Amino acid sequence: MTAKHHPENEKAKRNYLQFLRDVKGRDESSIDQVAKALERFDDYNRRRDFGKFHIQQARGFKAHLTAQRNIRTGEPLSASTVVSTLGMLKAFFIWLSGEAGYSRVKQADAEYFNPPDNLARVATARRHKPCASLKQIRAVLDAMPTATEIERRDRALVAFTILTGARDRAIVSFRLKDIDLEHELLEQDARHARTKGAKTFTTWFFPVGADIQEIVVDWVTFLRSEIGFGPEDPIFPKTHVGNGSDTQFRPDGLERAPWANANPVRAIFKEAFAKADLPYFNPHSFRNSLVQLAYELKLTAEQFKAWSQNLGHDDCLTTFSSYGTLPAHRQAEIIRGLANPAPAQAGGISPDLLRQWAEQMERANKASG
Repeated sequence: MTAKHHPENEKAKRNYLQFLRDVKGRDESSIDQVAKALERFDDYNRRRDFGKFHIQQARGFKAHLTAQRNIRTGEPLSASTVVSTLGMLKAFFIWLSGEAGYSRVKQADAEYFNPPDNLARVATARRHKPCASLKQIRAVLDAMPTATEIERRDRALVAFTILTGARDRAIVSFRLKDIDLEHELLEQDARHARTKGAKTFTTWFFPVGADIQEIVVDWVTFLRSEIGFGPEDPIFPKTHVGNGSDTQFRPDGLERAPWANANPVRAIFKEAFAKADLPYFNPHSFRNSLVQLAYELKLTAEQFKAWSQNLGHDDCLTTFSSYGTLPAHRQAEIIRGLANPAPAQAGGISPDLLRQWAEQMERANKASG
């Protein structure tokens, strides 16, 4: 039987989550993950007073966590889950050590939540993330119907995602005033758009083809000119559900309101890829697709910097490390091709710049670990 909740522990957890919300500016999804990690430890520790925390509790929980299995799959917890959970607990006890009434909790004791090096390496390893090619995305768009307002919206949504590289969470919050068709750009304004880290930046349409851009232009023009949507209305309004002739609830046009979250976006993508008889690629993977396209275009250093900024990245290293891992077959092609190198071409990223980026990455790795 689970022990009763300890009132002081509950108070400490509430205060810490409020600290993350108000001081650190964490979003609710991140805070939910922290709450789950704290509850996991508190439950394992039989609700003992956090004020009497001891390093043996951290050691025991670390062993307990690595032995746990996923309830749904029956598989051991992933390395990333274990490492992130331990990291959240370490941060909590470091914070707790500075709170009144917790003088027995030492900041150094929180270090015992550090994961084993080999587990941390597995969790942070960069792996190639499969993504759709531009050819596959076109096939998806070609297979999507356009007979109704809802179908036109869904097709424009897929086209918009590859045209702008925007995250699905931000896409559902964009308003018509954010998109400028004349100048071919999207203002990702954090005052109302749910951008990552509440960052404001401008994205010019990626060069993915006039046909894809035309789908988006036609949709925005339809909203503005044919059904009278204004600047504050959403680019992608949610579906209106009404009563059909059989008194059953059915989709019935569009509402003048945005979706509450990105779940409908992912559902649209899933259905669209299935209709094209292709494996499902989620909306976020289109950012990987854009970086693979950048490789194909063989951009100069300046061009790649612009491409990176267009994705909302301050540093090209973020683009490379988060989205730029090559698929194994392309890696093999490049390495084998070096045996018979082609004549050098003008442009491309200079060795000096590559060296500079490598040094930045090395400094960042040392700082984080």
